[in-house]
Amino acid sequence: MVVQGESVSTKGNENIKKKSIFSYLGPALITSALVLGPGSVTLSSKIGAIYGMQLVWTIILAIALMMVYTEMSTRIGLAAEHSFIQTIKKKWGIPAGILIGIGAFLVTASFQAGNAIGTGIAVSAVTDMNPTIWIIIFTLISIALLFAKKFYQILEKMMLVLVVIMLLAFLITVIVVQPSIVDIFKGFIPVLPEGSMGLVIALFATSFSIVGALYQSYLVKEKGWKITDAANGRKESFLGIFLLGFISFLIMITAATILKPQGLVVSDASEMGLALEPLFGSWSTFVFMLGLFGASFSSLMGNATIGGSLLADGLGLGSSLSNLKVKLLIIVVMLFGSIIGIVFGSAPLNLIVFAQAVTIFVVPFIAIAILVVANDKNIMGELKNKLLSNILGIIGLLVLIYLAFNNLKNIFFS
Repeated sequence: MVVQGESVSTKGNENIKKKSIFSYLGPALITSALVLGPGSVTLSSKIGAIYGMQLVWTIILAIALMMVYTEMSTRIGLAAEHSFIQTIKKKWGIPAGILIGIGAFLVTASFQAGNAIGTGIAVSAVTDMNPTIWIIIFTLISIALLFAKKFYQILEKMMLVLVVIMLLAFLITVIVVQPSIVDIFKGFIPVLPEGSMGLVIALFATSFSIVGALYQSYLVKEKGWKITDAANGRKESFLGIFLLGFISFLIMITAATILKPQGLVVSDASEMGLALEPLFGSWSTFVFMLGLFGASFSSLMGNATIGGSLLADGLGLGSSLSNLKVKLLIIVVMLFGSIIGIVFGSAPLNLIVFAQAVTIFVVPFIAIAILVVANDKNIMGELKNKLLSNILGIIGLLVLIYLAFNNLKNIFFS
């Protein structure tokens, strides 16, 4: 009887442990969902279509670096008394905080059109209705959700659902197309095919989002975590970003299996779904478009939330998602992207160039700021960076500087 009692007790403890870990899911899932947008889906599809499995390793590297900065940002959110931008203002002065806020706002606003267009295309491909109608509908739904009670909790649950939709949709697609396991493992070996550098750089720019990683510190505070939650919070940050990478990986190997043998190269993510139809029927297109919708709508909301929140914090208006001023600035980002998407049908080239120009200066600066704060003993206490985090963080910073240098060269010297 004693043995049975111990067995029941052990099972009870295991259930409690499982429940407590599950309850931590949230911030990094939101980060993952907002980073994985239609641009990421298109790039993963295009790389797979052109280079097959050869560049699978690039996703692994980009996601590893994203994990490092997201985990750092998680610890900052737990340890710092104030928000990240307010912490930077105290450390480097008000202009530094304003620069981060305005820079994040401009970058997210510039790329918001792609999220709006992706949402409209994904639904219109299934319903045969004009994408503009769906852009308007889902923009209005997003604005309405902002004013719901406990918006963060709604955002968290919605992103969890959208991540699950993306994961299942793209996983089912991979199971249907049956990629070569041998070829997948060959893709883990780093090679750089001729002419691939441009797409590799673009993939890193979309998957290794330093602005998304930074916002993790804000989500941690919205969640209400404390320093005592550090261990599980760090695990959650790794899990959430792993899912981001895994979904991109699934898309790439699907494109490598289906598109490359046919010599098809996609110009947008919807073409990937349509390419599946001749081989597997209309239901496969529906499944893929469901995944594309999840990626687009999660970014439509999440990207705007980042831009509006960080601008508000930079201007000293607050950063809480319950703050009316923060909500109004989030709406500005949403409306800007939707209007651009409806009027132009795609992000204008000048807008993309402008976003890249802002990125050149702001993104490396944010990465440096994260590294500096994460190494400040007075702010971080026992959660201060260890040697491995610093080594990987510096590697990530060098990658971001290279991306910025490449953008600088392309914009001003090509």
